[in-house]
Amino acid sequence: MFYALKRHFVTGLAAALIPLAAQAGEVSLSGEGSVKYAPDSARLQFTASAEHNLPAKASDKVNELMGQWRDSIGEYRDQLNDYSDADVNLYTRTLPVQERDQEPRKMAVASQTVSFTIDDLTLLNPLLEQAQKLGLDYHLGAGNFYHSDEQGLEKEALARAIADARSRCEFVASQLDQSCGDVVNISVNGGHRPVPMMMAEAKSRSDAVSSVGDRELQASVSATFELD
Repeated sequence: MFYALKRHFVTGLAAALIPLAAQAGEVSLSGEGSVKYAPDSARLQFTASAEHNLPAKASDKVNELMGQWRDSIGEYRDQLNDYSDADVNLYTRTLPVQERDQEPRKMAVASQTVSFTIDDLTLLNPLLEQAQKLGLDYHLGAGNFYHSDEQGLEKEALARAIADARSRCEFVASQLDQSCGDVVNISVNGGHRPVPMMMAEAKSRSDAVSSVGDRELQASVSATFELD
């Protein structure tokens, strides 16, 4: 009799626990977030170069160009950050011969590179204009432009991805007549890469930049939530 009662009690307890176990569970899903923004800063680099059969003459020509550059940007100089133009590169190149028995000629090539950043894009075209007047070489593309607070934008995109994951969890839970509980685990998928949406590049020395274009930072997460 005691055994039968004990067995009935254990069976009843197990039956009572089954609905609780059935209600417990987890859900794994992903979340995505993005932030659109316009770059407000740029990294710029210009190169002055000259060649002559005498190295000293080539260097003198580059020094003259650099002096003209410094004079032309005088009014903007205090707005150019991390400015550097100190290093001169000097090397020799061999000219192609026109005839088989002709002695190859050598030319000395001198170059000097200017690099800096600006956090005011209204300076961009005036600086490009001065570089174009002096014949300085440069390339301007999407990689030259960035936002001064990209770290803050990355955090905002990540926060939106986490919020999206939580929102999806709440939706799934509501369909199961449950609620979204604590996070069991979460991982950030990859890095945060700014994606250029559109940009007008300066492709030649006569071009001016009319628009930098908007960008989008994207983030995604994978998360597992408890279902209560």
